[in-house]
Amino acid sequence: MNSPQPDSLTPKDRRALLDTVQRFATQAIAPHVSAWDEAGEFPRALYTQAADLGLLGLGYPEHLGGTPAPWAVRNAVSQALARHGGSGGVMAGLFSHNIGLPPVLAHGTAAQQAQIVPPVLRGERIAALGITEPGGGSDVASLRTTARLDGGDYVIDGEKVFITSGMRCDWITLAVRTDARSKGASGLSMIVVPCDAKGLSRTPLQKMGWLCSDTAHLRFDGLRVPARYRLGEEGAGFRMVMGNFNGERLALAAMALGFAEACYDEALAWARQRQTFGAPLIERQVIRHRLMDMRMRIASTLAWVDAVGAWADAGDTGPEWVAQVCLLKNHATQAMQFCADAAVQILGGMGFMRGTVSERLYREVKVLMIGGGAEEIMKELAARQLGL
Repeated sequence: MNSPQPDSLTPKDRRALLDTVQRFATQAIAPHVSAWDEAGEFPRALYTQAADLGLLGLGYPEHLGGTPAPWAVRNAVSQALARHGGSGGVMAGLFSHNIGLPPVLAHGTAAQQAQIVPPVLRGERIAALGITEPGGGSDVASLRTTARLDGGDYVIDGEKVFITSGMRCDWITLAVRTDARSKGASGLSMIVVPCDAKGLSRTPLQKMGWLCSDTAHLRFDGLRVPARYRLGEEGAGFRMVMGNFNGERLALAAMALGFAEACYDEALAWARQRQTFGAPLIERQVIRHRLMDMRMRIASTLAWVDAVGAWADAGDTGPEWVAQVCLLKNHATQAMQFCADAAVQILGGMGFMRGTVSERLYREVKVLMIGGGAEEIMKELAARQLGL
């Protein structure tokens, strides 16, 4: 998922794909999001609907049931789904495999990939990623969940928290400490855990946003998993985790861009139809200027997303690119934050009501600013990549 992929789509194919994505988002997602938020989940059938359209497999190898696609296409799809679906909870849950499966693709054996990946891309199974622990988030090197070898199995003990799709995932790609003597990055490994294994308990978490995406606290109590499910070599897990973050951050930036556009769309539509003092709100200069402030941030974010995606598609993913991804994630989520705030202000009292896109995204923006690496971590990582 992070390596360059061929682009076999013609401009006509791209337009057709994005038209399909927009129809799916406006018909199968947007009308139902408020009800799904109230229910605390979206239907599992949505996975198979997305799979049938080829959306779950976009960017994955053909022999595993996917469709190779460059970042330019994947980012455009994420942007369109976010803009027209208007729900971070749906995006997070429906595409949690896009953070859970890349380590399997990059480091798994052919047998591991064949067993795990195709059923997920068909929408029959759900994949998740387990990194964050109660005692730490961005400080991956300090994680404490352990996996010790006992015969042909690893025995896993510990906890993970804030796990997207954690309540109903079938596979979880887990970062663990396989060298108990090491307290840093060198003792970490990654293991893919089947979630029907004994010793796993799950507790749902209540959140400010992403209400229809299940988020869980996971506990591993003597869970046994065959050693064949380890990805790559023991002790190589830290690099796997860090490499996986780059793709996640780029995808989050594309999502944030789409959500900023969703806020703009709703604010513009409201300003055109809302009458104040005998005239539409759009005739007020202050409202037009606020809308233009939103457009400026959307345009700059779009240009940056396209540029960073083009670097990745060209295979130019060195330290400068990593720094750009980190800073882009900050810029995109700040643009989303500005647009959500501006849209709520333009909608006035209606912007404070559940059921509007802007109200939902106003609550959701903070998780995008924290998830995948908080703003402060992104700035520091970018500075280090640039040798500062």
